[in-house]
Amino acid sequence: MDHFPIFVRTQGRRVCLAGGGDAALAKLRLLMKTQATLVVFAADPAPEIEGWAGQGLLKLVRREVQPGDARGAVIAYAAHEDEDADARALRIMAGDGALVNVVDDLERSQFITPAIVDRSPVVVAIGTEGAAPVLARRIKADLEERLPATLGRLTDVARGFRARAERLRHGAPRRRFWADWFELDGPRASGRGADLDAALGDLLDRHLSAAPRAGHVDFVGAGPGDPELLTLKARAALDRADVVIHDRLIAPAILELVRREAMLVEAGKEGFGPSMAQGDINDLMIRHARKGRHVVRLKSGDPGVFGRLDEESGALEAEGIAFAVVPGITAASAAAAGIGRSLTRRGRNAEARFLTGHDMKGFADQDWTALARPGAVAAIYMGKRAARWMQGRLLMHGADPATSVTVVENASRPDAVTVAATLATLPDAVEGLDGPAVILMGIAPRDTAAIALPVPAGALRQESAR
Repeated sequence: MDHFPIFVRTQGRRVCLAGGGDAALAKLRLLMKTQATLVVFAADPAPEIEGWAGQGLLKLVRREVQPGDARGAVIAYAAHEDEDADARALRIMAGDGALVNVVDDLERSQFITPAIVDRSPVVVAIGTEGAAPVLARRIKADLEERLPATLGRLTDVARGFRARAERLRHGAPRRRFWADWFELDGPRASGRGADLDAALGDLLDRHLSAAPRAGHVDFVGAGPGDPELLTLKARAALDRADVVIHDRLIAPAILELVRREAMLVEAGKEGFGPSMAQGDINDLMIRHARKGRHVVRLKSGDPGVFGRLDEESGALEAEGIAFAVVPGITAASAAAAGIGRSLTRRGRNAEARFLTGHDMKGFADQDWTALARPGAVAAIYMGKRAARWMQGRLLMHGADPATSVTVVENASRPDAVTVAATLATLPDAVEGLDGPAVILMGIAPRDTAAIALPVPAGALRQESAR
């Protein structure tokens, strides 16, 4: 991040602009929305600038900027659309101590003006470090459609109400009150033309008289790692959470979506490695929920697929704590999608098995006879360490050594790796993979010719283009 975003107070402060043409007009239309004292230096100003000066909206000085003119200015603009004139204005105004933006010149500008969505006092600023102004405008247009025109009025009313709202307990009770105002009661009252101050007072009375809300736990599937694969319900849960207890493998990009004030607790589990005890995880959820908090137990993939959901939800049930499950995309689905294949196919397999390579007792035994049949398809989780053991069991039960196998590491993520192999080369295919991997038995990548990097025993490896 080369440009640090801030909001500068302009009320009663000087903002200078050098230039009087089209670029100056565009900047002034934006600057006149502020409460700054605007001073324009232009030897030949556009008629619109003269008109604004006549209305008292800005002060017009009919000459080029001189040393000392920008002294005390909070920000300044060089807007001549002429390289030499802008260079002179930049030198003078920066010498006076002002931060200077040279219009349409990212390299020489000391700050940049973002695209702005104005729902004053709510203001959204969008910046792309000057790399993609068209994209910034597109995001601006999208936000303008999403944010209601009444948002500014609702916020103005709320600003004068903050002291009264402090009667609510700090934290979740106060946050729920404001969420109800901006998402439910406020828009409804505004839509029917009601007195917004009275509506806000009624809402506060209801919250003050309501019984304390019980804690709640959401088991949320984070999917395989791509934040864009999160469900809308998962995003909403992360935005509401007071506490997020997350797996070790949750992608940092997903944790970035958690509400900033929420407490993050890592409850990592690693096969054959250090882990937080299951009882400690249960105690964490129970302790926070008993304090009336909204807890999100954030799990990789889908909570109901090798996610110990029944163990953790059972602990909550025993304590009378309410919970809900928000499913996620499991790694097997993401891995199959990443190689352009489906887990079932007419004429090949009418079922697909989800297996684990190991459980609490060690390597997990399976119905090897069924898995060894031609056309059988299975998605094997946590199978890297058990690869050679599973290979032996399958071969012992008659599986064809040439059976297609695909190993997908970090499915859906930018660093995904796809390894095309066979049952005969399975142990070599998982060698050196450090991230979470899914083994797809009975499925080959769609384009094996594109997988060109050899590994031992003939397995092939490719950095995914995804």
